[in-house]
Amino acid sequence: MPASDPAAVRPALRPASHPAAARSAAARRRLLRALALAPLAAALGRIEPAAAQRALPEIHVYKSPTCGCCNDWIKHLQAAGFRVGFTNVPDSRFYRAKLGMPARFGSCHTALVNGYVIEGHVPAADIRKLLRDQPEAIGLAAPGMPVGSPGMDGPQYRGLADPYDVLLVQGDGRWRVFTSYAGR
Repeated sequence: MPASDPAAVRPALRPASHPAAARSAAARRRLLRALALAPLAAALGRIEPAAAQRALPEIHVYKSPTCGCCNDWIKHLQAAGFRVGFTNVPDSRFYRAKLGMPARFGSCHTALVNGYVIEGHVPAADIRKLLRDQPEAIGLAAPGMPVGSPGMDGPQYRGLADPYDVLLVQGDGRWRVFTSYAGR
C-alpha cells in the first residue's frame, strides 16, 4: 500500500470480541454514565463540586484553656472539615489587636485562616464563603457570645438562639453584615 493511503497509517483495531476491547468499552460506558449523572448527584448532595472537595486550610485559634465554648467551636469547625490548631492563651485580646481586629468586635477567641481574622463564634459556612469569595477585609466577627451560635449551642442553652449578625470587617474598621441569623 502506498504511504498516502490512510488505512496504512491507521493503528490496527481490535475486534469487539477481544477481551481488552470489551474492558475498554465497559470502562468508557461507566465513565460516560458517571459524567452524565454527576450534575444530578451534585444537586442531590451526593458529591460536592470540585472546589469544595479541595482540602480546607488550617484555622489557628487563640483561646482560653478553660473556655468550653471555644472548644465546642473548634469541634464545630472540625466537623465541617477544617483542620484546627490552637494555642491556649490567658487573654485573646493581645492576638486580636496584633492581627488587626478592632476591640469593639471582640469575643472569647480569635482565629486566623489564610490571612483572615475570625473573631468569635462565626459559623464554618461563613468561613467557607469568605475563603471562596476572598473579599478585601480583615476578616469576620460575631461580636460577643451570641447564644445559638456554633459553640454557644450546647444542651445548657435548651435550644435557645439569639438573633445575631456575622460582620465582614474592613481594614479601616468599617463593617457590613456578612450573614444574619434569626433567633428562636
